[in-house]
Amino acid sequence: MKVFCSWSGGKESCLACCKAIKEGHELASLLTMGTTTGRYTRSHRLSRVLLMAQSQAIGIPLRQRRASWDTYEREFAKALTSLKRQGVEGGVFGDLFHREHREWVERVCTEAGIVPLLPLWGMDGKDLLCGFIETGFEAIVVAVRNDIMNDHWLGKRIDREFMEQMEKGGVDVCGENGEYHTLVVDGPIFRRRIDIRESRVTRRKTMSFLHIMSFAVGEKA
Repeated sequence: MKVFCSWSGGKESCLACCKAIKEGHELASLLTMGTTTGRYTRSHRLSRVLLMAQSQAIGIPLRQRRASWDTYEREFAKALTSLKRQGVEGGVFGDLFHREHREWVERVCTEAGIVPLLPLWGMDGKDLLCGFIETGFEAIVVAVRNDIMNDHWLGKRIDREFMEQMEKGGVDVCGENGEYHTLVVDGPIFRRRIDIRESRVTRRKTMSFLHIMSFAVGEKA
């Protein structure tokens, strides 16, 4: 089936994309919802330039749609209609267990004539993260909730030690309640890797972010 992947640049969307490819689907596009200016992604606040570089490193084109939270559904639906006209039949999503969001995904996809695919649905978060690491993906933390995690974690690599620290702190290991967000920089679906060169921390009322100022797309090790 020709499909798109709902793309945040983080671990769940990347792993869902990988699973869809292994299941034989043709990945035609990555779909990201951006802010009204188009400079950043709405979910993880990653720059459009960085997401474009990530899509090029993977080899799947990126499509970005601008939206406010108030216009999010309308703009997302427009993107689905456009993809449908281009022959896309299904959409891949990285949801694990939030029933309300799954119902939203199924509704907007059905209205657009798109088949929703949720290859990670129902997986245990710890099992998922272990599989993500063992499969060879590499990701770093790019956003944290200030009331749960401090900015010390920004830039940290997602590995076994990270998992252990999350469990000790009583934090969901996958960050499924918005505790943290990630950026995937390498993995089995990547043709090239992303190397972060320069970054700084930016803070907002409820979240802190790793603002990546310089990076390079290089050869895989």
